[in-house]
Amino acid sequence: MKLAQLKKFPPLDSSALTATSEGIRGTAAQDAPLAPRRRGRAPLAIAAAALAVIALGLAFKGWLATGSVIARERLRLAPVSRGHFVRDVAAEGTVVAAVSPTLFAIAPGTVSYAVRAGDAVRKGQLLATLASPELDNELQREQATLASLDAALARQQIEIRRQMLASEQHAGLAQVAINAAQRELKRSQWAWDQRAISERDYMHAMDEVQTSKLNFEQARDTAALERDSLALELRTKRLEREREALVVAALSERARQLAVRSPVDGMVANLAQPERSRVAADAPLLTVVDLTAFEIEFQVADIYARDLRPGMHAAVNLEGRPVGGTVTAISPEVRQNQVTGRIRFDGSQPAGLRQNERTSVRIVLDERDGVLQFERGAFIDGNTRELYVVRGTRAVRTPVVLGAAAVSQIEVIRGLAAGDEVVTSDMRDAKQAAAVAIAH
Repeated sequence: MKLAQLKKFPPLDSSALTATSEGIRGTAAQDAPLAPRRRGRAPLAIAAAALAVIALGLAFKGWLATGSVIARERLRLAPVSRGHFVRDVAAEGTVVAAVSPTLFAIAPGTVSYAVRAGDAVRKGQLLATLASPELDNELQREQATLASLDAALARQQIEIRRQMLASEQHAGLAQVAINAAQRELKRSQWAWDQRAISERDYMHAMDEVQTSKLNFEQARDTAALERDSLALELRTKRLEREREALVVAALSERARQLAVRSPVDGMVANLAQPERSRVAADAPLLTVVDLTAFEIEFQVADIYARDLRPGMHAAVNLEGRPVGGTVTAISPEVRQNQVTGRIRFDGSQPAGLRQNERTSVRIVLDERDGVLQFERGAFIDGNTRELYVVRGTRAVRTPVVLGAAAVSQIEVIRGLAAGDEVVTSDMRDAKQAAAVAIAH
């Protein structure tokens, strides 16, 4: 069937093929002789190619030394400059009452409240009452002891007077004996002169005078010692009585404090115990807040504890209002790596303060001029020993020594110069490479 279809086409005419072949033009007309090339251009081309290869090699070698490439827009750069340096610390603060005493039970007993939480109170107002039978019994017992000591002291005073009278009587009798012996000696002397008595009687009269004088001196010294002894006993009794009087006075003061009164003008913050409950001694009863005097309580990291001290200037931000203050106290205790402090307002207290209002605090630790510094990043502190510094199209890892760190700036001690650009962003992706290429 295909052969039959092919037979339908007419045979080719040979004359037509000859005409066609004669109509095709050759390439002879396109060929033209060229002028001979100059020999001097070939070496220049070779040298240019060699320089290009060398440049590519150096670039490739530098790329190998950098280890990685980071886009410039991914880097945070900070220029190094010299100027005024303010070392400070920022913290969150809370408005608290400067005076907020908590009242405690002076003795075990049953508490009855006269106020409720939130009530405004005046200084000296009755807040609660403690019924303490133990304290009342102890006070009555000590009062009875004091009364017995008063009676013992009075009895001791009477006894002292009696003994002193007896001593004075002995001394007086000794003096009378001396006078009698001296009169007898005079009579004996006259009789002896007249040879009316024997020498023995005369010598006996003289001995009686000496004996009377010795007895008088003994009675007198004994009376003095007795008087000193009685005075000491009386002083001991008085000291015992005074000691017991102090005990009674202390118990009376504690009994008076069973009526709990407000120490300041303010407001009752809370009641620590249920009504008519039994409480132990020193148990908290309630808290009174003085709303006329506020302070700022702040917390900072314990690494700043050794730098903070009372008297430092502080700037407090209260809802956008800057207020000056002074650090008044720093707690010696560290809790959860935080140190607590207090700030007192300079001058008059700002109006509109509210208890537990949140604030921001900035405390100035140090101020100096002419300090080499740059804006610190989140990954830079005083312990940083190496930084990436921009050198042309690369960031080169450079050893540095940094000093004091502020909230936004950090001091440079060694390793950098004014005008350098420091990479302050996270460079952990560089994997401690000596240099990093910066792609623009």
